Amino acid sequence: CRMAQKIKQDEIRIGENIRRVRLERGIGQTELVRMLQLEGVEMTRETLVKIERGIQHIQAVQLRALRDALDTSYDELLK
Repeated sequence: CRMAQKIKQDEIRIGENIRRVRLERGIGQTELVRMLQLEGVEMTRETLVKIERGIQHIQAVQLRALRDALDTSYDELLK
């Protein structure tokens, strides 16, 4: 089975960017997780919390789903 591609958060503060954009949009963590699950992306609120805190790597599929759900760009999330 193919390992899911994970993106390290060492240099890039992806989690902080996700949290900032989410708050700018006025979307709660639970609501965002529900949006991802409706798109078929497996994520729990606990996982989102860890990603936002930068203590869990984010999978490429999760990043793409978050970009779409937050109606933002990779540039905004990866800066």
